[in-house]
Amino acid sequence: MTEARSLIYDLGVHRGEDTEFYLKKGFRVVAVEADPDFCRAAAAKFAGPVAEGRLVIVNKAIAPRRGRITFFVNQAVPVWSTADPDWAARNQRLGAPSTAITVDAVPLSDLMAEFGEAHYVKIDIEGMDRTALQSIGATAARPDYISIESEKVSFAKLREEFETFLELGYDRFKIVPQHLVPRQHPPDPPLEGSRAEHAFTKGASGLFGEEAPGRWMTADEAIQTYKRIFLLYHLAGDEPLIRSWILLKLLRKFGLGRRWYDTHAKRADLVAER
Repeated sequence: MTEARSLIYDLGVHRGEDTEFYLKKGFRVVAVEADPDFCRAAAAKFAGPVAEGRLVIVNKAIAPRRGRITFFVNQAVPVWSTADPDWAARNQRLGAPSTAITVDAVPLSDLMAEFGEAHYVKIDIEGMDRTALQSIGATAARPDYISIESEKVSFAKLREEFETFLELGYDRFKIVPQHLVPRQHPPDPPLEGSRAEHAFTKGASGLFGEEAPGRWMTADEAIQTYKRIFLLYHLAGDEPLIRSWILLKLLRKFGLGRRWYDTHAKRADLVAER
Protein backbone atom coordinates (compact mmCIF):
# COMPACT_ATOMS: atom_id res chain seq x y z
CA MET A 1 0.00 0.00 0.00
CA THR A 2 1.67 3.20 -1.17
CA GLU A 3 1.47 6.44 0.80
CA ALA A 4 -0.51 8.04 -2.03
CA ARG A 5 -3.11 5.28 -1.90
CA SER A 6 -3.31 4.74 1.86
CA LEU A 7 -6.18 7.20 2.39
CA ILE A 8 -9.89 6.50 2.81
CA TYR A 9 -12.67 9.09 2.95
CA ASP A 10 -15.52 8.04 5.24
CA LEU A 11 -18.50 10.23 4.33
CA GLY A 12 -21.19 9.71 6.93
CA VAL A 13 -19.23 8.68 10.01
CA HIS A 14 -22.30 8.11 12.18
CA ARG A 15 -21.05 6.11 15.18
CA GLY A 16 -17.64 5.43 13.67
CA GLU A 17 -18.31 1.79 12.74
CA ASP A 18 -16.51 2.09 9.41
CA THR A 19 -13.76 4.47 10.50
CA GLU A 20 -12.76 1.95 13.19
CA PHE A 21 -12.39 -0.81 10.59
CA TYR A 22 -10.39 1.33 8.16
CA LEU A 23 -7.97 2.32 10.94
CA LYS A 24 -7.54 -1.33 11.92
CA LYS A 25 -6.64 -2.10 8.30
CA GLY A 26 -3.82 0.43 8.49
CA PHE A 27 -5.39 3.19 6.38
CA ARG A 28 -5.36 6.90 7.08
CA VAL A 29 -8.90 8.26 7.27
CA VAL A 30 -10.65 11.54 6.60
CA ALA A 31 -13.96 11.15 8.44
CA VAL A 32 -16.68 13.58 7.33
CA GLU A 33 -19.84 14.06 9.37
CA ALA A 34 -22.37 16.91 9.54
CA ASP A 35 -23.90 16.00 12.91
CA PRO A 36 -21.82 17.74 15.62
CA ASP A 37 -22.82 15.16 18.25
CA PHE A 38 -21.47 12.30 16.14
CA CYS A 39 -18.26 14.29 15.59
CA ARG A 40 -17.75 14.88 19.29
CA ALA A 41 -18.31 11.17 19.99
CA ALA A 42 -15.85 10.20 17.25
CA ALA A 43 -13.22 12.61 18.57
CA ALA A 44 -13.45 10.97 21.99
CA LYS A 45 -13.56 7.41 20.65
CA PHE A 46 -10.61 7.87 18.29
CA ALA A 47 -8.51 10.31 20.31
CA GLY A 48 -5.41 8.16 19.74
CA PRO A 49 -5.55 8.02 15.92
CA VAL A 50 -6.41 11.74 15.81
CA ALA A 51 -3.34 12.58 17.93
CA GLU A 52 -1.19 10.31 15.74
CA GLY A 53 -2.35 12.08 12.59
CA ARG A 54 -3.96 8.94 11.14
CA LEU A 55 -7.48 10.36 11.43
CA VAL A 56 -8.91 13.76 10.57
CA ILE A 57 -12.52 14.49 11.57
CA VAL A 58 -14.31 17.08 9.43
CA ASN A 59 -17.53 18.41 10.95
CA LYS A 60 -19.18 19.50 7.70
CA ALA A 61 -21.95 18.42 5.37
CA ILE A 62 -21.26 17.48 1.77
CA ALA A 63 -22.95 19.85 -0.68
CA PRO A 64 -22.47 21.13 -4.24
CA ARG A 65 -20.71 24.28 -2.98
CA ARG A 66 -19.15 25.76 0.15
CA GLY A 67 -21.38 27.65 2.56
CA ARG A 68 -23.89 27.24 5.34
CA ILE A 69 -26.82 24.91 4.80
CA THR A 70 -29.76 23.45 6.71
CA PHE A 71 -29.15 19.99 8.15
CA PHE A 72 -32.00 17.88 9.52
CA VAL A 73 -30.99 16.03 12.68
CA ASN A 74 -33.22 13.04 13.26
CA GLN A 75 -33.87 12.28 16.92
CA ALA A 76 -35.78 9.03 16.40
CA VAL A 77 -33.31 7.42 13.98
CA PRO A 78 -30.04 9.38 14.22
CA VAL A 79 -28.47 7.73 11.15
CA TRP A 80 -31.35 9.17 9.06
CA SER A 81 -30.10 12.72 9.61
CA THR A 82 -29.79 14.43 6.25
CA ALA A 83 -29.18 17.61 4.28
CA ASP A 84 -31.87 16.59 1.77
CA PRO A 85 -35.28 18.21 2.53
CA ASP A 86 -37.11 15.47 0.57
CA TRP A 87 -35.36 12.84 2.67
CA ALA A 88 -36.33 14.67 5.85
CA ALA A 89 -39.96 14.81 4.65
CA ARG A 90 -39.90 11.04 4.03
CA ASN A 91 -38.57 10.51 7.56
CA GLN A 92 -41.42 12.65 8.89
CA ARG A 93 -43.98 10.50 7.06
CA LEU A 94 -42.40 7.40 8.59
CA GLY A 95 -42.81 8.83 12.09
CA ALA A 96 -39.20 10.01 12.52
CA PRO A 97 -39.25 13.83 12.72
CA SER A 98 -36.14 16.01 12.48
CA THR A 99 -34.81 19.21 13.98
CA ALA A 100 -33.27 21.71 11.56
CA ILE A 101 -29.83 23.12 12.38
CA THR A 102 -27.35 25.13 10.32
CA VAL A 103 -23.97 23.59 9.49
CA ASP A 104 -20.94 24.30 7.32
CA ALA A 105 -20.90 22.52 3.97
CA VAL A 106 -18.19 21.67 1.45
CA PRO A 107 -17.93 19.79 -1.87
CA LEU A 108 -16.09 16.47 -1.72
CA SER A 109 -13.77 17.74 -4.45
CA ASP A 110 -12.55 20.49 -2.10
CA LEU A 111 -11.74 17.96 0.61
CA MET A 112 -9.85 15.79 -1.87
CA ALA A 113 -7.86 18.80 -2.99
CA GLU A 114 -6.98 19.51 0.65
CA PHE A 115 -6.24 16.00 1.94
CA GLY A 116 -5.14 14.10 -1.15
CA GLU A 117 -5.95 11.15 -3.39
CA ALA A 118 -7.97 8.26 -2.03
CA HIS A 119 -7.84 4.52 -2.36
CA TYR A 120 -11.49 4.28 -1.38
CA VAL A 121 -14.39 6.66 -0.74
CA LYS A 122 -17.36 5.43 1.28
CA ILE A 123 -20.46 7.56 0.77
CA ASP A 124 -23.45 7.08 3.06
CA ILE A 125 -24.99 10.50 3.60
CA GLU A 126 -28.74 9.94 3.35
CA GLY A 127 -29.99 11.33 0.08
CA MET A 128 -26.83 13.24 -0.86
CA ASP A 129 -24.74 10.33 -2.15
CA ARG A 130 -24.99 11.26 -5.83
CA THR A 131 -24.11 14.88 -5.00
CA ALA A 132 -20.85 13.67 -3.46
CA LEU A 133 -20.25 11.29 -6.35
CA GLN A 134 -20.72 14.03 -8.96
CA SER A 135 -18.24 16.24 -7.11
CA ILE A 136 -15.44 13.78 -7.87
CA GLY A 137 -15.75 14.88 -11.49
CA ALA A 138 -14.15 18.19 -10.49
CA THR A 139 -10.93 16.42 -9.43
CA ALA A 140 -8.09 15.22 -11.64
CA ALA A 141 -7.52 12.05 -9.62
CA ARG A 142 -9.98 9.23 -9.18
CA PRO A 143 -10.28 6.92 -6.13
CA ASP A 144 -9.65 3.26 -6.92
CA TYR A 145 -12.95 2.29 -5.31
CA ILE A 146 -16.16 4.06 -4.32
CA SER A 147 -19.33 2.87 -2.60
CA ILE A 148 -22.65 4.66 -2.21
CA GLU A 149 -25.93 3.81 -0.55
CA SER A 150 -28.01 3.43 -3.66
CA GLU A 151 -31.38 4.84 -4.58
CA LYS A 152 -34.24 2.39 -4.16
CA VAL A 153 -37.37 4.51 -4.68
CA SER A 154 -36.88 6.07 -8.13
CA PHE A 155 -35.48 3.78 -10.82
CA ALA A 156 -34.75 6.84 -12.95
CA LYS A 157 -32.51 8.19 -10.18
CA LEU A 158 -30.81 4.80 -9.87
CA ARG A 159 -29.96 4.93 -13.58
CA GLU A 160 -28.58 8.44 -13.05
CA GLU A 161 -26.28 7.06 -10.35
CA PHE A 162 -24.87 4.52 -12.78
CA GLU A 163 -24.58 7.17 -15.51
CA THR A 164 -22.52 9.27 -13.11
CA PHE A 165 -20.28 6.31 -12.26
CA LEU A 166 -19.71 5.61 -15.96
CA GLU A 167 -18.99 9.27 -16.72
CA LEU A 168 -16.31 9.17 -14.02
CA GLY A 169 -14.78 6.06 -15.58
CA TYR A 170 -16.09 3.41 -13.15
CA ASP A 171 -17.18 0.33 -15.06
CA ARG A 172 -17.39 -2.61 -12.63
CA PHE A 173 -19.92 -2.91 -9.81
CA LYS A 174 -20.93 -5.00 -6.83
CA ILE A 175 -24.30 -4.80 -5.06
CA VAL A 176 -23.94 -5.41 -1.33
CA PRO A 177 -27.01 -5.85 0.93
CA GLN A 178 -26.53 -3.85 4.11
CA HIS A 179 -28.51 -6.27 6.27
CA LEU A 180 -25.92 -8.99 5.60
CA VAL A 181 -22.90 -6.88 6.57
CA PRO A 182 -22.83 -8.30 10.16
CA ARG A 183 -22.17 -11.73 8.60
CA GLN A 184 -19.04 -10.52 6.81
CA HIS A 185 -15.54 -11.49 7.95
CA PRO A 186 -12.27 -9.90 6.80
CA PRO A 187 -10.37 -12.41 4.65
CA ASP A 188 -7.00 -13.86 5.55
CA PRO A 189 -4.76 -13.13 3.73
CA PRO A 190 -6.20 -9.63 3.21
CA LEU A 191 -6.97 -8.16 -0.20
CA GLU A 192 -7.07 -4.58 1.14
CA GLY A 193 -4.60 -3.10 3.60
CA SER A 194 -3.46 -5.12 6.60
CA ARG A 195 -5.09 -8.16 8.15
CA ALA A 196 -7.63 -7.15 10.79
CA GLU A 197 -9.95 -9.06 13.09
CA HIS A 198 -13.27 -7.24 13.13
CA ALA A 199 -16.92 -7.92 13.94
CA PHE A 200 -19.23 -5.75 11.85
CA THR A 201 -22.28 -4.33 13.58
CA LYS A 202 -25.64 -3.31 12.15
CA GLY A 203 -25.25 -0.02 10.31
CA ALA A 204 -21.67 -0.63 9.18
CA SER A 205 -20.76 -0.55 5.48
CA GLY A 206 -18.48 -3.56 5.83
CA LEU A 207 -15.79 -4.85 3.52
CA PHE A 208 -14.69 -2.72 0.57
CA GLY A 209 -12.64 -2.85 -2.59
CA GLU A 210 -11.58 -6.33 -3.62
CA GLU A 211 -12.76 -7.68 -0.27
CA ALA A 212 -16.39 -6.62 -0.85
CA PRO A 213 -18.56 -9.74 -1.30
CA GLY A 214 -20.00 -10.80 -4.65
CA ARG A 215 -18.75 -10.66 -8.20
CA TRP A 216 -17.92 -7.60 -10.22
CA MET A 217 -20.64 -6.83 -12.78
CA THR A 218 -21.09 -4.49 -15.71
CA ALA A 219 -23.46 -1.55 -15.31
CA ASP A 220 -26.16 -3.35 -17.32
CA GLU A 221 -25.88 -6.45 -15.15
CA ALA A 222 -26.07 -4.39 -11.96
CA ILE A 223 -29.13 -2.46 -13.16
CA GLN A 224 -30.89 -5.71 -14.00
CA THR A 225 -30.17 -6.96 -10.47
CA TYR A 226 -31.67 -3.79 -9.02
CA LYS A 227 -34.97 -4.34 -10.85
CA ARG A 228 -35.97 -7.12 -8.43
CA ILE A 229 -34.83 -5.05 -5.44
CA PHE A 230 -37.01 -2.14 -6.57
CA LEU A 231 -40.02 -4.38 -7.15
CA LEU A 232 -39.84 -5.79 -3.63
CA TYR A 233 -39.34 -2.34 -2.12
CA HIS A 234 -42.36 -0.88 -3.89
CA LEU A 235 -44.48 -3.85 -2.84
CA ALA A 236 -43.40 -4.14 0.79
CA GLY A 237 -41.02 -1.28 1.61
CA ASP A 238 -41.37 1.81 3.76
CA GLU A 239 -44.41 3.13 1.84
CA PRO A 240 -45.80 -0.13 0.40
CA LEU A 241 -48.24 -0.70 -2.43
CA ILE A 242 -49.49 -3.82 -0.64
CA ARG A 243 -52.23 -2.77 1.79
CA SER A 244 -52.83 -6.12 3.45
CA TRP A 245 -51.10 -5.99 6.82
CA ILE A 246 -51.06 -9.79 7.06
CA LEU A 247 -49.29 -10.13 3.69
CA LEU A 248 -46.90 -7.32 4.53
CA LYS A 249 -46.03 -8.92 7.83
CA LEU A 250 -45.36 -12.23 6.09
CA LEU A 251 -43.10 -10.65 3.45
CA ARG A 252 -41.19 -8.63 6.02
CA LYS A 253 -40.77 -11.69 8.21
CA PHE A 254 -38.57 -13.08 5.45
CA GLY A 255 -36.73 -9.79 5.08
CA LEU A 256 -38.36 -8.72 1.83
CA GLY A 257 -38.89 -5.08 0.95
CA ARG A 258 -37.27 -3.07 3.71
CA ARG A 259 -33.66 -3.49 2.69
CA TRP A 260 -30.94 -1.05 1.72
CA TYR A 261 -28.13 -1.83 -0.71
CA ASP A 262 -24.73 -0.32 -1.36
CA THR A 263 -23.28 -0.08 -4.86
CA HIS A 264 -19.52 -0.60 -4.91
CA ALA A 265 -17.65 0.57 -8.00
CA LYS A 266 -14.14 0.34 -9.37
CA ARG A 267 -12.22 1.52 -12.39
CA ALA A 268 -10.86 -1.78 -13.64
CA ASP A 269 -8.12 -0.18 -15.74
CA LEU A 270 -6.98 2.13 -12.95
CA VAL A 271 -6.85 -0.63 -10.32
CA ALA A 272 -4.94 -2.93 -12.68
CA GLU A 273 -2.18 -0.35 -12.93
CA ARG A 274 -1.59 -0.11 -9.17
